[in-house]
Amino acid sequence: MQPTAGPRPASDISGYHAHIYYRNDAEKAEAAVLRRQLTAGFEVEPGRWRDEPVGPHPLPMYQIAFAADVFAALVPWLMLNRRGLTILVHPRTGEDVPDHETYPLWLGEKLPLDVGFLRRFASA
Repeated sequence: MQPTAGPRPASDISGYHAHIYYRNDAEKAEAAVLRRQLTAGFEVEPGRWRDEPVGPHPLPMYQIAFAADVFAALVPWLMLNRRGLTILVHPRTGEDVPDHETYPLWLGEKLPLDVGFLRRFASA
């Protein structure tokens, strides 16, 4: 739920992360094709492959970071070309918990994130 202090401006978003999840070797192969397409077609910064769940993420994945001005082209493209994969897109506001819990966009299956991990990390 959003705070009652009023709407936040979109300028609070410094960029976005897209987390591309995979469950098995076949999905990882699809994720590799998608990664090549994303890096060839968009100004993005690909992250490391994570073959085990990490942080709040329940499945293996990699992250793609991109600027706010890339969102309008990249996210609709992902909607049409996600290759059957589950993708989490979230803003980067500097507040990891709401970025993952309150503000995310899911393409495909909505996965249960371990937001408690983020809360513990933020309070440390």
